[in-house]
Amino acid sequence: MKRRTFLQAAGVGMVAPFCIGRAYGQDRVAPSNRINMGFVGLGGLGFHRLMGFAREADVHVAAICDVSRLHYRDNEWGTGQPFGREAARQALESHYSDVDGYAVEVYSDYRELCANPEIDAVMIATPDHWHAAITLEAIRQGKDVYCEKPVTHLFGEGLRVIDAVRKTGAVFQTGSQQRSSDEFRRAANIVRNGHLGPISSIEVGLQAGYSKLMGDATEQEPPETLDYDFWCGPSQRLPYMRARHHRWWRAHTAYGGGNIMDWIGHHNDIAHWAMDWDSSGPTRVEATGWTYLDTDIYDTPEHYEIQCAYAGGVTTSISDRHAQGVKWIGPDGWLYVDRRKLEASDDRWLAPEFDPGPERVYESRSHIRNFLDCCKSREACVAPAETGHRSITPGHLGFLSQAIGSPVHWDPSTQTVKDNADADSRLRAVHYRDTPYIAAVDA
Repeated sequence: MKRRTFLQAAGVGMVAPFCIGRAYGQDRVAPSNRINMGFVGLGGLGFHRLMGFAREADVHVAAICDVSRLHYRDNEWGTGQPFGREAARQALESHYSDVDGYAVEVYSDYRELCANPEIDAVMIATPDHWHAAITLEAIRQGKDVYCEKPVTHLFGEGLRVIDAVRKTGAVFQTGSQQRSSDEFRRAANIVRNGHLGPISSIEVGLQAGYSKLMGDATEQEPPETLDYDFWCGPSQRLPYMRARHHRWWRAHTAYGGGNIMDWIGHHNDIAHWAMDWDSSGPTRVEATGWTYLDTDIYDTPEHYEIQCAYAGGVTTSISDRHAQGVKWIGPDGWLYVDRRKLEASDDRWLAPEFDPGPERVYESRSHIRNFLDCCKSREACVAPAETGHRSITPGHLGFLSQAIGSPVHWDPSTQTVKDNADADSRLRAVHYRDTPYIAAVDA
């Protein structure tokens, strides 16, 4: 049997006992039941995910890929932790030092990694503008995919990813890892079971955009360890500068969606989860109060609000002016959650022994473990492709509303802008730079 066929047939029961922090050489499973993984994007988050997966007893890191051989993120060269494919290779060789003959395939082109027939699943932790192209190529090559949020940079890309997952049956996990956190799951269950009464409004607090230039804005030649043209890929090739590269690329819409799109896939995702809106969305979206830093280096807002109306009269406000996290408000009280705490108008809901009721959301204790188990069972992950796409759609619509200067009237069932064909066409457009680097997206 081919490795992939075996994994599909094996089921969750074949997974070896799981222990966080276990070294690969301890109680590792048989090679036929390991999941061979490839990793694309080896910066800060990508490196963290790489080592998180590598600690799983049934994962074999077979390949890594990055367009940068070596870098130090936003630190001065040679200071702090190194990143890139060379740093990742060395880290893996140290991690797998007890495995005789271990060697990882190292690539600078994601297409070569995706074409490797030994790879079962691909982890994607690149900047946002690369998410869709790599995801679609991996799926085309028969791989399962774990992709960091936001699931795609452009709305139209999200529709294509959803379609590809449906057609192929690929397992897909969006990196909205708060769905695998106890506090957020408890909050969703409390709301789902009606303890606040019918929800009237929700406040979704995200981080503000950048209030200053984040680093040196001098245009300069890219470092020799970086293939910058490949890094820009399908998007505009803006002049290279440190203020718009590692960590700070998201402040320009060529590569990201500012802190709106960085965080909406976390906190708005939880707002949707608690309301059972994973396959739905707002009916009206309006951008209000957007302000920008006085520079052409960045073009995403520093301060913002996105006001949304949903069927049934529920309204949401997504803004940096709210406390970061999610707050649901109903006639019988309120509930607030973020990564540090769970608060409520009724302290009884917060007690560890409190039973929220029979309505329970999908339970995942580990986002990585959930993905791996689903690769074997072929069941849906806790944050599948459509869920990840729907959670960030209010962000896409907020940017559209800001661009056209008016509210967007939305049909969530068809995912179309109502009564404005030009705006709908603008939202769906997927325009890529003329580049040889795109293999799977028909732009």
